[in-house]
Amino acid sequence: MTADQTRNIKLHPRGGRYFEDFEIGEVIHHRLTRTVTQMDNMLFSNMTLNPQPLHIDAHFCATETQWGKPLMNSLFTLGLMIGISVNDTTVGTTIANLGMTDVVFPAPLFEGDTINCTTEIRSVRTSKSRPEAGIVEFLHKAFKQDGTLVAQCTRQAFMLKRPA
Repeated sequence: MTADQTRNIKLHPRGGRYFEDFEIGEVIHHRLTRTVTQMDNMLFSNMTLNPQPLHIDAHFCATETQWGKPLMNSLFTLGLMIGISVNDTTVGTTIANLGMTDVVFPAPLFEGDTINCTTEIRSVRTSKSRPEAGIVEFLHKAFKQDGTLVAQCTRQAFMLKRPA
């Protein structure tokens, strides 16, 4: 049984929570996990016009870096971490992301690593300008398979309140 079922939360038809369903201090352990690949790194780096050899050049990494192999692009890691959280939190109920702060990547992520994520609800407040919405602050964390924290950020999202 999920936490949502235990608390009797009525989710949006797409599965997201409404503003009223977030409790400060709650930690959500996301069910989705993802093993990252060389193709993820190459496609993301190339689609974003990032020619950094640290992500796309195995020979450079083997001969000129302390890692010896390509690092996963950190913006891919950030996007994946937030994406993994969407099904359990905001799908269908987000009006917009308002910002992401305190983004850190404390340990490297490499091809073949599998990440899992958590989200802590840090704060909730009703919108001053739109009574049908509120702002939720999330603390997202991504860990690789051995438990090492590889990414973290605080995100503010503008969320729908439950329809009357």
